[in-house]
Amino acid sequence: MEKIAIIIPRRGVNDEGKGKKFALNKLISQASTELVWLRDDDMVFHEYKAEDYVEVPDLLFPDTDLIILPLTMTEGNGTLIERLQQIEYLAIQSLTLLAAQHGHAVMCSGANMIVRRNRWLESYKDLHLEIPSGDDMFLLESFKRRGLKIMTLCHDSFIASVQPQPNLHAFLRQRMRWAGKAPKYKDKDIICCGILTLLANLLVWIPPIFLLKFPLDCYLVSRAIRKYHLQPTSFFSFRRLVEIFLLELLYPIYMLISIIGGLIHPQRW
Repeated sequence: MEKIAIIIPRRGVNDEGKGKKFALNKLISQASTELVWLRDDDMVFHEYKAEDYVEVPDLLFPDTDLIILPLTMTEGNGTLIERLQQIEYLAIQSLTLLAAQHGHAVMCSGANMIVRRNRWLESYKDLHLEIPSGDDMFLLESFKRRGLKIMTLCHDSFIASVQPQPNLHAFLRQRMRWAGKAPKYKDKDIICCGILTLLANLLVWIPPIFLLKFPLDCYLVSRAIRKYHLQPTSFFSFRRLVEIFLLELLYPIYMLISIIGGLIHPQRW
């Protein structure tokens, strides 16, 4: 059995006031296992409860340096903004897993990933320590640049649930924080994906673009449900189609706000 240490950075507990990247470096340096499972402290898992380490079958982990694990989003209070986030998250997760499976990883989340301990420590200097967040995406860039092996693992035991942002203000702050890191990205796959996504969303009000993007997003959402089991099969309904349609129309507005806010005040968010 493979033994994996669970690493959970906690603000005010093991970061010594120096941020998440410092806490991760400290905790991963102290780990005694070859692999470490990085989690956020608000993740919900259905099977593994141990706080220190877990033991899993060796066959789940071939000789891999970074394993991107699936994430889903809880229902929250069922408000419209939370349901729209849930749909968007399904599309993002489907794209994340699909791109990585084809050797062109463009996203990952430090909220749920498994990484080879010594490889993470070697990449610490590449994490842009001057930026508070982004430990996951800068790690992905470092691993790709060094030619390390990246894979996905869509196993029910490793699916974690995240909470949606409770309101529009919190949602936009999160997206501004994401956008603020964009100028630092160097990986061509990440840059190309970002540019295509930006253009598709900003031009979505043009009928031909909408007619291409709407079915694509429906496909990504349904794929996340069907192939990766990230939501119950009953989740995809006529109401969800209407919500995806609404999300398509709102995307240009929130994306412009996120980009402008993130680039003007990248450190604020």
